[in-house]
Amino acid sequence: MAIYAYIRVSTKEQNIDRQVIALEPFQIPHKNVFCDHQSGKDFDRPAYQKLLRKLKPGDLLIVKSIDRLGRNYNDILVQWQYITKEIHADIKVLDMELLDTRAKNGDLTGTLISDLVLQILAYVAQKEREFIRSRQAEGIAAAKAKGVHLGRKPKKRPEQFETVRLQWVEGQISAREAGRRLGISHSTFCRWSRDYSKNNKQKLDDKVDKKIQT
Repeated sequence: MAIYAYIRVSTKEQNIDRQVIALEPFQIPHKNVFCDHQSGKDFDRPAYQKLLRKLKPGDLLIVKSIDRLGRNYNDILVQWQYITKEIHADIKVLDMELLDTRAKNGDLTGTLISDLVLQILAYVAQKEREFIRSRQAEGIAAAKAKGVHLGRKPKKRPEQFETVRLQWVEGQISAREAGRRLGISHSTFCRWSRDYSKNNKQKLDDKVDKKIQT
């Protein structure tokens, strides 16, 4: 049986000393310690993938805390099942005593309890994400109801927009040239032009309606 350790920090600037110190009592050979300086949003990490290729049945993988494996509990569940059920290796999380799949008293209690704890953590994490999204949606709806503008403030059209647009309509310049003269992208110019035509058509229709009514 070989013992391995996995260490992860999100950036190269972050310090790994706390995780290294926590692993010292296990006297893990340096070649068996794998470290990624990468976000935990997924498991596409070079050191982690190399570690998976090294693990064999009966081996033990140690991590300081569950969030060092990853940030998404549903993804952690998939990896946990792969390591323990497919590779048949064990996992021990130092910061959470219940997350230790090694057999206790000759039975599978460790694996059973660990699986249950992880599923509960995944459920709680999912509910927390849903709660946050719900609160965000409620906040946005409340802000809109109060007339609060959300997002970036719309860019103000330059004073020369109508002049440049007329030159474009008459075929004197291209949309890209129009955008360059106004200091905007040609796609922004085209959007402004569409909005301008739509708004002015509405104004014209309103004037016609008023004349008909009088």
